[in-house]
Amino acid sequence: MKMITAVIKPFKVDDVRDALARVGIQGMTVSEVKGFGRQKGHTELYRGAEYVVDFVPKIKLELAVADGRVDQAVDAILQAAGTGKIGDGKIFITALEQAVRIRTGETDDDAL
Repeated sequence: MKMITAVIKPFKVDDVRDALARVGIQGMTVSEVKGFGRQKGHTELYRGAEYVVDFVPKIKLELAVADGRVDQAVDAILQAAGTGKIGDGKIFITALEQAVRIRTGETDDDAL
């Protein structure tokens, strides 16, 4: 099993959710986060005054998937979240040792 963590632009979350559903990936955790990468924030204009936004609003998706579904999930996220512009985000894939469904006690792939 793998844990996929994707940090994407907020307006892309519905597109990514739909793309993952089309490839049969069910369930994810979505968090509103702030951060910056190479772009190091940006400037905005408010009522004629320019100010710096150091931390850019993003959405963090976390989903646990079976090893055989990782490539499908990553491809779906890449296609749905990409705009070709700076700040599209990142995808991180880490090993997931164990998963347990609390209600039934099922473990690992059965718990997903």
